[in-house]
Amino acid sequence: MVWFFVARVSVYAVTNKAELEVDRAAHSVQSAVSGRVVATHLVLDREVKAGDVLVELDSGAQHFQLTEEKTQLAGASPQIHSREEEIASEEQALEQDQQSAKDALEEARAHYREAEAAAQFAQAESERLRKMYNAGVVAELDLNRSVADSQQRRAAADSLHYGVVRLEGEHLTRTNERKAHIEQLMSELNKLRSDQATAGVTIQRLEEEVDRRWIRAPVDGKLGEVAPLRIGMVVHEGEKLAAVVPAGKLRVVANFDPPAALGRIRPGQHARLRLEGFPWAQYGSVAATITNVASEIRDGSIRVELALDAHSDSRIPLQHGLPGSVEVEIETLSPANLVLRTAGSLLAGPNSNFADLSAGTQP
Repeated sequence: MVWFFVARVSVYAVTNKAELEVDRAAHSVQSAVSGRVVATHLVLDREVKAGDVLVELDSGAQHFQLTEEKTQLAGASPQIHSREEEIASEEQALEQDQQSAKDALEEARAHYREAEAAAQFAQAESERLRKMYNAGVVAELDLNRSVADSQQRRAAADSLHYGVVRLEGEHLTRTNERKAHIEQLMSELNKLRSDQATAGVTIQRLEEEVDRRWIRAPVDGKLGEVAPLRIGMVVHEGEKLAAVVPAGKLRVVANFDPPAALGRIRPGQHARLRLEGFPWAQYGSVAATITNVASEIRDGSIRVELALDAHSDSRIPLQHGLPGSVEVEIETLSPANLVLRTAGSLLAGPNSNFADLSAGTQP
C-alpha cells in the first residue's frame, strides 16, 4: 500500500510519427518545361553543387532557331554601318549642294539686277527721246533706235529673271530629292536597328529557353531522392525529378496527438528516439532534447522538433529521412493516481480526450 500511494512512476507521450531531417529544408527539383530526356545525371546520394546540370531535355529546335537569330544579328551590324555612312555622305552632299546653289543664285540675281537697271535706263531714255521727237527735236530714226534698245534690254532682263526662277526651282527640287533619299535611308536604318534589337531579345529568350531545359541543382547538397529517368522518356512541366538535401545539422521532427502534447510537452524536456530498422535491444536508442513545440494543430497533430544529444554514442548511421518513434517523459505519478486516471478515462468514454491521453502514455 505504501508503494501504491507513495512511489513515483514516469508517464510518457509516445508517437511513431517521427523522422530524422536536416535543419535546412530539402529542395525539390522540378522540370520547368515539358520535354524529352536526352541525358540524365541523377544518382542517388550523389554530391552536387548549386548549378550542376542534373537532367538535360531536348533543345534541338531552340538551338536551330538560336543559330538562325545569331546569324541574322551578325549580318545586321554591317548593314547598319553602311546605312549610317550613306546617310552621312548624303547629308554632306546636301550641305555642299545648298552652298553651291546659294552662290549660283546670288550670281544670277546680281546679273538680273544689272540687266534690270540697264533696261529701266533704256526705257527712260526711250521715253525722253519720244518727247523730244514729238517736239520735233530728234529724228524718227533715233527714236526707233532707242525703242529697240530698250526692248532688247528688257528682254535680256526678263531672260535673267526667268533664269533665277529656274535655278531656284532646280535647287528646291534637288534639295527635296536628297532629303527624301535621306529619309528613306533613315527609315531603312531604323528598321535595321529595330530588327537588330528584336533579334537580340529573341536570342536572349531562346537562351533562357535552352537553359530551362538544363535542369540544375538549386543548392549544394546530396541527392536524397531521384526519379527513375531514362533517355527518351518525356517529362512534364512541374514534374518532380529529384530532391537535394543540403548539408546541415540533423534534428528530429515528430508529430504528437494534441491531447498528449499540448500543455505537457515543453522545450528542454528529454526524449528518446528509436529508429525503425535498428532494433533498440541491439542498437539502443538516441537521446534528444525538445527544442520547439508548435502551438497550432496541423493535419490533426502537433509538430515537435528535437535536437540530438551531441554526446550520444550511437552505432546507428544517422542520416536524413530515417523514420522512427519518440517517447518523451511528461510527468511522474503515483501508481494510485495512474490507476484513477485510467479508470476515469474508461468511464468518460472512448472518444474523450482522457482516453486519448491514456492511449498516448506509457508507464
